[in-house]
Amino acid sequence: MTVPAEGAAVGSSVEAVFREERGRLLASLVRRFGDLELAEEVTSEAIEAALTHWPTDGVPRRPGAWLLTTARRRAVDRLRRDRVLATRLAVLQAEAERADHAPPADGDRDLPDDRLALFFTCAHPALAPQDRGALTLRFLAGLTTTEVARAFLVPPATMAQRLVRAKRKIRDARIPFRVPGPDELPGRLPTVLQAVYSVFTEGYAASSGPDLQRIDLAEEAIRLGRILRRLLPAEREVAGLLGLMLLVHARRDARTGPDGAMILLDDQDRGRWDRPMIEEGRGLVVVSLTGRAPGPYGVQAAIAALHDEAADVASTDWPQVVALYDVLLGLVPSPIVALNRAAAVAMRDGPAAGLALLDELADEPRLRGHHPYPAARADLLRRLGRYDEAAAAYRSALTLVGTEPERAYLLSQLRAVTTE
Repeated sequence: MTVPAEGAAVGSSVEAVFREERGRLLASLVRRFGDLELAEEVTSEAIEAALTHWPTDGVPRRPGAWLLTTARRRAVDRLRRDRVLATRLAVLQAEAERADHAPPADGDRDLPDDRLALFFTCAHPALAPQDRGALTLRFLAGLTTTEVARAFLVPPATMAQRLVRAKRKIRDARIPFRVPGPDELPGRLPTVLQAVYSVFTEGYAASSGPDLQRIDLAEEAIRLGRILRRLLPAEREVAGLLGLMLLVHARRDARTGPDGAMILLDDQDRGRWDRPMIEEGRGLVVVSLTGRAPGPYGVQAAIAALHDEAADVASTDWPQVVALYDVLLGLVPSPIVALNRAAAVAMRDGPAAGLALLDELADEPRLRGHHPYPAARADLLRRLGRYDEAAAAYRSALTLVGTEPERAYLLSQLRAVTTE
C-alpha cells in the first residue's frame, strides 16, 4: 500500500529517506555481501529507482525496506553476471529469498541496524586517520563525495580517489565488518569516537575559509553521536562525546556577529545559548562521570558544562576547570591540553602564571603550526602590558591562522597593541 505524492514532494521524501536510511542500507548490504563498493553502487541505484517509481506509484509505507529490497536485488543481479561468484551467489540468493518472504513488520523496524559494525569498519586502525573521518561522513552521515571533499577542504576528484583507495584497503586488508568483542571494544572504540569528534571540531572551528563555523558539519557529527549513543547505551565515553558536542554547539549562535565576525567567550550574549541543548548535555555529563574513573570525553564535557553554567567568564569556577584539566592531562598528555590548561590557570591565577606555563611549551613540535598558541601568548602579554612582545606574537599567529573571522580578530588586536 502506498501514500500518494506529488513529484516535488516525492523528491524531498526520497532525499530525506536517503539521508536518514543510507547508513542502515549500506551496513545491511555490506553485512550481506561483504563488499562496501558493491553496497554503495547498488544503494545509489536503488535511490535512482525510487526517483523513477515513487512519483507514479507513491511513496511506500516502509521506504527503507523498499530501498533495501531493491538494492539487494540489484546486487544479486550483478553477482549473477559474475561466474567467479556463482557459488557465493547460491548462498546469497537463498538468504535474499528468505528475507523477501519474511512477514512484514510495522514501519521499518524489521530492518537490521548494522551501523555499529559500519562505524568500526570505517574507523579501523589499519586505515589512515584522515580516511576514517572521510569514510564516516560518506557512509554513515550520508554526505556526497563533493560534500565530504568540502569538509576536508580538498577538490572532489581528490576526495573521490581517497575514498576509492580506502574502500580497496578495506577489501584487500580484509578488514572485518563486525562489532569488536568485549575484550577488543575498549581498544577500538576511541578510534570511532575520534573520527566523529574530528568531524565536529572542523565544524566548530573551521580550519580555513570565510566562516568561523561550519554548522552543518557540526550537526552531522552530533547526529552521528546520537546514533552511537543509541547503539552503545552502556558506553560512558559515548555519552561523554555526545554531551561535549552538545554543550559546545549550544553556543553556536553567540559565537559570531551578524557580519560573521568572531565573538570571544568573554563577550558572547549568553542569552543566545541553546538552553535545552545545554540541559541535555549536562545530563550526559552525569552519565559519563558516574561509575568508574572518567574518560577524556567525559572530562572535557564536564569542563564545557562549567563554562555553560556560569553567568559570565568572571564567575566561572576556574579552580574546578583547572582541576579537570589536571585530570585530562593525566588521561591525555597532550600539548594541546596543556595549552588549554595554561589559559585556565591564567584566569585563576593571573596572566603571568599562565604565560609561564605557555613558555614551557615553546619547543613542542605540535604547537609550532597551531595558531591558538601564539594567539594565547599574545593575549597574556597584552594583559601584562608587554605590547611589543604581544605584537610579535599576534604577527606570528597571523601567519598560521586559517579562517577570515579569526584573521580579522587578530588584526584588530595587533592594531590595538601597536597604538598603545
